[in-house]
Amino acid sequence: MISELKFLVPWGHIAAKAWGPPQGRPVLCLHGWLDNANTFSRLLPLLPKDCYYMAVDFGGHGLSSHRPPGFPYHFMDYVGDVHRVVEALKWNRFTLMGHSLGGTVAGMFSCIFPEMVDKLILVESYGFFPAPKEYERLLKPKRKLFEGLLSFEANNQYSTKVRSPQEALQRLLKANPHLTEDSGKILLQRGTTEVPGGLVYNRDIRITLHNHSFVTLDQSVIFLKNIQADVLMIIAQDGIFSSESKDMPVAKPLQEAFRTFLKERYHYVDVPGNHFVHLNEPEVVAGIISDFLSKGESLKASL
Repeated sequence: MISELKFLVPWGHIAAKAWGPPQGRPVLCLHGWLDNANTFSRLLPLLPKDCYYMAVDFGGHGLSSHRPPGFPYHFMDYVGDVHRVVEALKWNRFTLMGHSLGGTVAGMFSCIFPEMVDKLILVESYGFFPAPKEYERLLKPKRKLFEGLLSFEANNQYSTKVRSPQEALQRLLKANPHLTEDSGKILLQRGTTEVPGGLVYNRDIRITLHNHSFVTLDQSVIFLKNIQADVLMIIAQDGIFSSESKDMPVAKPLQEAFRTFLKERYHYVDVPGNHFVHLNEPEVVAGIISDFLSKGESLKASL
């Protein structure tokens, strides 16, 4: 059973797509940057049937409303999207699953509201994206953000370009070389709107001026101590972390911090595939995630 939902917010709505029985165990699913809820459309049907999976479109993505004119997108806005949705659903405790940026949002939410998250699933994400140690390097992207926003407004670049379906697909695949053609088509089903002459992308162009507002590595380590959830981290062997940039070697310190502070609650798995393994080859990760979701549930049910 699949259903479409909208959650009202002051600037419009947050769109979501749900799979499974509404009375099932709640699982909130968060997509990556510039993606949408359809990134989970091939994975979720392979997972346990007793769960209720809710995949949201972050603000400015997919079928969700864009932020008001004049406002850039900040990382914590996405954390706020999550809080608004679970408040509307009246979920007091649930599982969070995030891919890429969605994993970073899920990680931060789990630190801020630790009592609400029972399990945290990170797919191609370390739960944090620490800023470089050279703090002065943080100033340049912040300047670029504000200058870019003013430029967009001055040149009316909010207008959307109409593309043929094939042009829209090829542009997406060029920007995301990890996507297969079939996966790209799945994302475009929710990521575009048909208009006279072709398709327009739904995403807000201002997202490309994203202001990460990410914390430092030291702050990440301190924050993750707050996580009360069991954590499953899935990293693809040919994903975006397979050959980390020398400017941001976050993998080992974050993995060590998770092991140190979460101990047996932290589970790390590497799998064959690339950054979109959950969409391109969902069967590679479905069994791992299913086992993690089911772990401890039979015991709880018997108590």
